[in-house]
Amino acid sequence: MKSVNYIEDMDKWRSEFSFYTPIKVRFSETDLYGHVNNVSAFIYFEEARIDFLNSLGIFNNFKAEEEAIIVADLQCDYFQQMYFDERLKMYVKVATIGNTSFDVHYMGVKENEEIALTGRGRIVYINPQKGRPTPMPDEMKQLIAK
Repeated sequence: MKSVNYIEDMDKWRSEFSFYTPIKVRFSETDLYGHVNNVSAFIYFEEARIDFLNSLGIFNNFKAEEEAIIVADLQCDYFQQMYFDERLKMYVKVATIGNTSFDVHYMGVKENEEIALTGRGRIVYINPQKGRPTPMPDEMKQLIAK
């Protein structure tokens, strides 16, 4: 298995995931050769990330006019091709929490338990009026740290 810069020990890293969203590869996400288009992984990341944050209760008291969480960067590493009608478990976990942001890691696992893709991204808490990062409320940090 290839190495990626945000994973030091693949077995340990993999064992730290618990939350996942089931993903079924749709025909529209494939290319002429029937395998998943490279941009589709980012759609899977988004779906799993939103489900994960909802499961934590992040959006329960969210005031969109006063606060926002945005993706500041996102990367994906592909290990295997994926095809139409395959099913994945798209795992999500928080790797680190800072003052204004947190780092999220992703792992897409096929039905045979092999890793198809991994990823990471920085999520930043901002003030939408100013368009600038602002410290996350303690309550949000506590929810994310669960």
